[in-house]
Amino acid sequence: MKKILSLLLSICLCFWLCGCEYAYKYFDLDLKANYSQELKGTTLTVYNWGEYISDGSDQTIDVNAEFERLTGIKVNYLTFESNETMYSQIKSGGVTYDIIIPSDYMIERLIKENELREIDTKKLSNYNLIDQKYKNIFFDPQNKYSVPFSVGMVGIIYNAAQVSQDIPNSWSVLWDEKYKDKTLNFNNPRDAFMTAQMYLGLDLNSTNKNDWDKAANLLKKGKDNLQSYVMDEVYGKMETGEAAIAPYYAGDYLTMYDTNQDLRFFYPQEGTNIFIDSVCIPKSCKNYEAALMYINFLLEPEIATANAEYIGYASPNKAVVNNPDYCYYENEILYPNQKDIPKVQYYHDIPDDVRMYYEMLWCDVKLH
Repeated sequence: MKKILSLLLSICLCFWLCGCEYAYKYFDLDLKANYSQELKGTTLTVYNWGEYISDGSDQTIDVNAEFERLTGIKVNYLTFESNETMYSQIKSGGVTYDIIIPSDYMIERLIKENELREIDTKKLSNYNLIDQKYKNIFFDPQNKYSVPFSVGMVGIIYNAAQVSQDIPNSWSVLWDEKYKDKTLNFNNPRDAFMTAQMYLGLDLNSTNKNDWDKAANLLKKGKDNLQSYVMDEVYGKMETGEAAIAPYYAGDYLTMYDTNQDLRFFYPQEGTNIFIDSVCIPKSCKNYEAALMYINFLLEPEIATANAEYIGYASPNKAVVNNPDYCYYENEILYPNQKDIPKVQYYHDIPDDVRMYYEMLWCDVKLH
């Protein structure tokens, strides 16, 4: 989940002007496992999505700082904005990562390309906290290479002060001429194509290039309404009312709503994408035992709850979901009732020729 950079800069400026220095206060954590300092002095390089771990802001737990204190292991924490960026970095070999947190379809691809190391879950005393429904999933059917970290779905965010009350529960709103220049879309091909594919009733993982042509043509048509393609920028545009409609991840909506209570959210009736982000160990990992210790720490109930509350996505950890003190306990957006769950599709890794084809189409859409 992304925060507003300007707010962070303002806070930093305030501390600088006041001559103050922020000092993190460590928590008295109630942990299930024991964490020794046998690997003290090791540096663990973690590659994760931006703003995707509790960092100590707003008096929350600083997960990396707490891990460093308990183990003596230094966390070198690096971030990425998309699975594709992360993939390029892994393949380039420029930096050796010990932990990465990709999404399902990218994990599927990395496994096929022999880029991941098996995770010895027998050494993870907290692994039993992962809900069974998030194990044996298509991208890692034998649970060899990944440990679920978060779960999310995509929906439509809209500003009720700018959008009519009879807004249809449909992806069609992205192509409604009433909202010309007030509509956003994803600035990454897989998610942007998904909005068109769902509206057209197409398979998100189609290997038929004609299906991708149809989606590309619809995206081109939608550019007449489009204000801009966004990723992190969606926060500023939706919170300030600069834009009125945007497809985005459900967890991020909850954060935007805290700033602007005019914002509303729905899962389109045609269906949507569901994703699981999981912790993996790259083949090039140099600190395997430290990586296992870090994964087990992320599974700790107190740590997993802090992360789930910070990022705002659903948790696959039973200790989090069943905790009545969890701020999103029984939240209907993150944890919809069975009858309210939309039709969902996961992204799968698709053949190289199809991937190259839709990436070419995406360039054409952007230039249209």
